[in-house]
Amino acid sequence: MQTNFSLAQLANPDLKAAEKILRSCVHCGFCLATCPTYQILGDERDSPRGRIYLIKDMLENDRQADAAAALHIDRCLSCLSCMTTCPSGVDYMHLVDHARERVEETWRRPWHDRLLRDLLVRVMTRPTLMRAALVAGALPARALGWVPGRLGAMARIARRSAAPPSWVDRPQTFRAEGKARRRVALLSGCVQQVMAPDINEATVRLLTRLGCDVTVIAGFGCCGALPHHMGKRKDAMSQVRTNLQALTRAEAADGAFDAFVSTASGCGTTLKDYGVMLARDEEFASLAVRFADIVRDVSELVAEIGLSTPLPEIGALRVAYHPPCSLQHGQQVRDAPKALLAAAGFEVLDIPDSHLCCGSAGTYNILQPALARGLQQRKADNIARVQPDLVATGNIGCQIQIDSAVDVPVVHTVHLLDWATGGPAPAALGNRFSRPPEGE
Repeated sequence: MQTNFSLAQLANPDLKAAEKILRSCVHCGFCLATCPTYQILGDERDSPRGRIYLIKDMLENDRQADAAAALHIDRCLSCLSCMTTCPSGVDYMHLVDHARERVEETWRRPWHDRLLRDLLVRVMTRPTLMRAALVAGALPARALGWVPGRLGAMARIARRSAAPPSWVDRPQTFRAEGKARRRVALLSGCVQQVMAPDINEATVRLLTRLGCDVTVIAGFGCCGALPHHMGKRKDAMSQVRTNLQALTRAEAADGAFDAFVSTASGCGTTLKDYGVMLARDEEFASLAVRFADIVRDVSELVAEIGLSTPLPEIGALRVAYHPPCSLQHGQQVRDAPKALLAAAGFEVLDIPDSHLCCGSAGTYNILQPALARGLQQRKADNIARVQPDLVATGNIGCQIQIDSAVDVPVVHTVHLLDWATGGPAPAALGNRFSRPPEGE
């Protein structure tokens, strides 16, 4: 793509990086075939190629964002399916992130939109506040779940009970069973800590069983993904720096970690991007690059270590594996989760059109509820086609989004790996697939 940025504009490092990305696009349109919003809306401006033209016009002509640019950029899921498809390697992820910052800085949103976005950033990144909000909103949520739009979307999520604080939340180290093979840190998360702490509990059991010392680092909080994808750069960068400072203190006390483990793939994609996010930060740049290099999705780490011998009692349950966009497109991790589930004794089923997003996408299911529900229904219909016993996925957002639309249990992949190697059956399965008592 030909660009016409001035030398003065290219002196800005952010614009120089954006210009390089724009020039790599060759207008081929392959991205249209795999873009979820284009599939639903059929509007070129709601495709990666169309958004690239909008972004180019906004940046090249030094325009403030307007209502049209904000609308179509907001509708992007950041699922990154286009990056997997693109034959030219267009770095759409960083381009749309930059565009979101431009929109946030130059477009005056309606007051109610600003209020909601600020509320989501403040509440969802703080587990104590989020737990309190869910408890306080439980009764109204039951009455408002039928309401259309954003209010109804929030109510449907709020109907899910907040879990009490878990034994894995507080900073501590869980020692490996037997000889320690690796020393790893675990991201506690924010939303996941409130909505599904059993994911981290299963992860600790599994990793310690596989010979890992697992540390929850004091002061390491939200990864920064939520404000980052809303264009709130200052909030995101503040959180990233706080996390790296916490990592520095932990390593100074007990030594470097072999890996930093994420069980929420949306968080993992952002953690792996710390090196890019802080590339021009003199204080943190080198640390950010080193940190990003040791970040692993839990499925990556377990695949590296090797799964212990599964127990025989589970049987070949039919598991439909939903690959989160942030894992398959953002991190390019595709084979490890399915291979691990198969090695654990499950019959793994591929969901048709599995490259398409389920509609969760962080806060997308709240901010774009109509599009999110369309994608949710498409995903549910495709899952029903393979008739699974249960669904496995690697991201809390996907788990919640899909669970409310299908008739079978939806669990995190790590739940099943923990179960297969000696842990308890996932609570979501109830008594349907529990192990028989000893002696039978």
